[in-house]
Formats: sequence, C-alpha cells, structure tokens
Amino acid sequence: MKTITTEQASENLKYYIDYTLDIYEEIIISSPKGSIVIEPEDDYEFIQEAPRILSDKKSLKALMDDHYLSKTVDERLKDNEKPVGVDIDELLIFPNP
Repeated sequence: MKTITTEQASENLKYYIDYTLDIYEEIIISSPKGSIVIEPEDDYEFIQEAPRILSDKKSLKALMDDHYLSKTVDERLKDNEKPVGVDIDELLIFPNP
C-alpha cells in the first residue's frame, strides 16, 4: 500500500487514480486530520458485501456449505469436519488418485 500526502494527491490525482486501477493497489492519502484510502470500486463493494453476507443466516449457510464441498474427502477427514447441509450422494464422491 502506497501512502501519499494531500498535496501529492492534489497535484496528481488522475495519476494516482489510474495507478490504483492499473496496479490494483490501494493508496492512502494522509493529512494532518487523518487518512483516507483510494481503492478500486469492486474491492470496496466486496468489503461492503462481506458483513451483509455474514449477518444473513441463509447466505452464511450457503457460503459454509460451498466451503465444505470445496474440500477433498481427505481434507474433511483430517479436519474432523461433519457434513453441513449436503446430500449424502455428494459425500460419496471421492477424488481420483
């Protein structure tokens, strides 16, 4: 993450916006009153979406089920995980050796 002053931001705002979008790196603009962050909009939307998903029980369950299904059987056994809302047929799928 790059940090710049308000003076630098004022002089080269277009450059720093392009930099953030091209390099996909946040920029901190620091001032005597505090700091702000410039980041790509889709990063910001993702950050805003996470608390909403985590606070919605239905969305959180779907996320956890998807996470469970993304693991291999060996990983599930190693982590001693129990099935969460999955079909028994899905549990019987074993990866090819």
